[in-house]
Amino acid sequence: MSPLAAQPARRVAVLGGARVPFARSDGPYAAASNQEMLTAALDALVERHGLQEPGAVGEFVAGAVLKHSRDFNLARETVLGSALDPRTPAYDIQQACGTGLQAVIAAANKIALGQTESAVAGGADTASDAPLGVNDRLRRILLEARRAKTAGARLKALARIRPGHLVPDIPRNAEPRTGLSMGEHAAVTARAWGITREDQDALAAASHQRLAAAYERGFFQDLVVPFRGLARDQNLRPGSTVEKLAALRPVFGLDAPDPTMTAGNSTPLTDGAATVLLASEEWARARGVEPLAYLTAYETAAVDFAGGDVAGGEDGLLMAPAYAVPRMLERAGLKMGDFDLVEIHEAFASQVLATLAAWEKRGLEPVDRARLNVAGSSLATGHPFAATGARIVATLATLLAEREGPGRGLISVCAAGGQGVTAILERT
Repeated sequence: MSPLAAQPARRVAVLGGARVPFARSDGPYAAASNQEMLTAALDALVERHGLQEPGAVGEFVAGAVLKHSRDFNLARETVLGSALDPRTPAYDIQQACGTGLQAVIAAANKIALGQTESAVAGGADTASDAPLGVNDRLRRILLEARRAKTAGARLKALARIRPGHLVPDIPRNAEPRTGLSMGEHAAVTARAWGITREDQDALAAASHQRLAAAYERGFFQDLVVPFRGLARDQNLRPGSTVEKLAALRPVFGLDAPDPTMTAGNSTPLTDGAATVLLASEEWARARGVEPLAYLTAYETAAVDFAGGDVAGGEDGLLMAPAYAVPRMLERAGLKMGDFDLVEIHEAFASQVLATLAAWEKRGLEPVDRARLNVAGSSLATGHPFAATGARIVATLATLLAEREGPGRGLISVCAAGGQGVTAILERT
């Protein structure tokens, strides 16, 4: 056995988080880049936890889903533009909507193995500043011109450019394997599981009401930093009710009778960034910092959303957590009733409800709704793809800490490509 394998894994502490308020796309952050938003979130974390000195943080792990070519080294460039020591190593990671949580897991693994004492993880995404691709026919002509050996050959290639070649490739919210948007996939799953419009609207209204209540009691004072004129998440509608949401027209699943999914019970396109500080117990103790919680388990899964049991609901695009969570709980020797809090990323209200139903079908206890997303979630905050996982980790850790006693929380994040990332936080 190698010396590394012989060493027991160390506990990984969650010490804090910082994020900018999330904004609706093409709004206050329309001109803000991924790097600018991520730097603002990182700087807030650095200031609040006194991380300015050399070597304070072992590494920075972050990512984005919608990236320009200039973002190829996003995490490292963010470090260089921040108050963090410029000698801090950094690297990018990406797993669609699971990016933020996977960044946390990647950093935690190194801390657990003793390879670093502290790390910051996070993510950013802007739907406003989405990259536009060069028309592929134009790209091929330009490459041919570049490879040409003579000026004549170069001009000959460029002469083939036509007006239609100048139309850019606009980003599409669609799965390459199916051509369906995430919302259309979710509508298929909603029908398969019999998820009602009323239940979806009730979940969405609760998300807004709980997020509003959390802001009012000052819960986000140490988690959210004002940015570009926003102090709260722009998508928040404190006055949301089931009755108001019921007046909205369906926008997904219109190819089938009685569609149920609306803009109100689905997340909007969003801009934002979030970060989380992780460390070993020794690092936290040396700095006199009380851990909010500990990251104790995590699991990923994927489903065959293109060829599996999609119509039956089992392998819907966003249903991978239905497989990941039971596996994680079995490995950890836990049952659903052992959790004081449950955080499910609300890509769509229908997806949350289908996931809850799938867990019960697989033998897990029903989730007490009073413990579900108690400070609101993505339906109210919005969902900048790569930032959501970091937002949830920081939120759940803070919720556990304010309970002033032992507690345990579950995280479930669905992701494009039929994937899911899940984790457990504990406070002892």
